[in-house]
Amino acid sequence: MNLPEAPLFHIVDRKQWQEAVARGVYAPASLPIEGFIHCSTAAQIVETANRWYRGQSGLVLLRIDPRRLSAELKHEPPINPADKRRAQRFPHIYGPLNLDAVACAIEFPCESDGTFRLPEALGTSG
Repeated sequence: MNLPEAPLFHIVDRKQWQEAVARGVYAPASLPIEGFIHCSTAAQIVETANRWYRGQSGLVLLRIDPRRLSAELKHEPPINPADKRRAQRFPHIYGPLNLDAVACAIEFPCESDGTFRLPEALGTSG
């Protein structure tokens, strides 16, 4: 299987991530409902955060090495056919996230106005 080398990113509540580390695997509540874990490319992080997490605190950004994933990875358009981002492909992990695929968890605070920007740990280009 030829997996991309560019990292993937997943936004998660810090406490949920800490619980996953204690369990030894990350499987969010949405996994059995949607069938996959939503991820973003570096270029998609800010738009995703501002769309779904605006104003939320206590978040971390997981940097995931796709070559280390145990579950299947697919790049797919948003599920909603009316979503204006249909031309984009988002990385979806079809199963629990094995912790050894996570290179690091980066603090991901929102700005005072509730919006997000790339963390300095990712640099300006991600």
